[in-house]
Amino acid sequence: MNRAEITAAYSLFHHAETGIGAFAGPSMHDEVFDRLGRLDEAPLTKVELNQLLVLSEAGSVSDGFFQYYWGSVPTHTYDVAKLPFYPGERLSMGQVVSHDHLRWGFYRLYVDALLYFGNIEAAYDALRSRSFEEITRFFHAKRFDTDAIARRGPALPLQQIARDDRYLISEMVCKTFGDVPTEKEEARQLLLEGLKKYGGARITFRQLLEGVAQPSTKDQYLLSFDDVLETSLVDANDVNRRFDEQFERFFAARRMASRNTELYLSMVNDLDVYVATSMRNRQNFRDMASICEQVFTDSAVAPFHLRYFDPTMSAAQGHEDKGLIECLMVKCAKVVIYTEGEKESYGKDAEAAMALSLGKPVIFYCDRGVKTRFYRDVHPLARLIDFRSGVAVGAIVSDDIREVIELLRRIFANEMQYELRHHEARKGYLKLHERLTDSVVRLQTDDEMLTSAFWNNYNNRRPTNYRSLAAGKEAERLQE
Repeated sequence: MNRAEITAAYSLFHHAETGIGAFAGPSMHDEVFDRLGRLDEAPLTKVELNQLLVLSEAGSVSDGFFQYYWGSVPTHTYDVAKLPFYPGERLSMGQVVSHDHLRWGFYRLYVDALLYFGNIEAAYDALRSRSFEEITRFFHAKRFDTDAIARRGPALPLQQIARDDRYLISEMVCKTFGDVPTEKEEARQLLLEGLKKYGGARITFRQLLEGVAQPSTKDQYLLSFDDVLETSLVDANDVNRRFDEQFERFFAARRMASRNTELYLSMVNDLDVYVATSMRNRQNFRDMASICEQVFTDSAVAPFHLRYFDPTMSAAQGHEDKGLIECLMVKCAKVVIYTEGEKESYGKDAEAAMALSLGKPVIFYCDRGVKTRFYRDVHPLARLIDFRSGVAVGAIVSDDIREVIELLRRIFANEMQYELRHHEARKGYLKLHERLTDSVVRLQTDDEMLTSAFWNNYNNRRPTNYRSLAAGKEAERLQE
């Protein structure tokens, strides 16, 4: 291989002028070029690799680092054998036997760096002097204990609310019937007063509601009495009968949903998946119930006995309590599924933002293909920052329910698959794509000023070298 061929072969890893990001780059040292040019005929030892790294102005690596990245196929949070350049049977302890073998180790390092450090140089600085056991322990702690999750068995059963009655637990219906008797009776009196305007004429419940509701409460009342909208009314007895029937159904559903909330809180430390959504009408509740059933009963994830929060099965005594409960569940859940719904919603957007800011995997499920690109490439919440580490975290976006199921399986089985790329227009701007959906889940900008300012000031730390700061955060965790 000539110099241009070697440079092209390693171009994926070029993002800096010096150091690890310039290894085998256009300005590579003559000794680096000469030794890499003979790699296919003469395997590369760890000592020789260290010399090439030092000549490239990158620090040397420990025996443990070399063994981890070029001498083993460890269990990880993703399948390392599915990465490009995997050498297969040619993988051996002690030597790098081919360019594919060498590139596979670098590929793994870059994926690990973007996933857990947010910066390639920071990861290299934090890991290169560590022992094999330290590195293994560090990444093992980030895995899900798949066997332990499966061994838990099922949780206590929830109160089963009929799918067609789940809309009755919505906040809008609760506002109609109220949490105290006076609110219920105020709603009844509003309807009875409205009926008087028709002087005994036969009308439908829908006409009555449209006559008494303000623009701000019209949707609320229509949802609350969805089952009886087309029934006829003549007198107060008709109104009272229909009102009481709906209230009894509301009360029964609300009682079961409140009990379910207690059950959810009882297992919050074991919660696996939180489902974030917004439901404005009865069909939204039906659709959301169907999605949860389809996802969590599928044979691909059923063996995990996943504890998940179904938003169609839970209610709180007020919207303030509901907010506290949902924040707690987002904090405790291992994964969040964000479902698009018909309209944008501050609530579910905030929940997705909280999860991304905690570094959790967030799956955006869009049931309309037209929105997929918007959520994957445009939506402002698609990329946020893990506030603990500073790592840029992106959502995984799909409009295919089968992909959502497979993503959950891969996450909890530690079998995620990733692809490293450069930005289409900015060489040196690195992106890590989730392979099933092509979503960008991590990134490293090529803007040096932004990078320096970000890491020097992250968490209000005193300015220092941004690589050392980023590396220091994870080096502290390695010591634990």
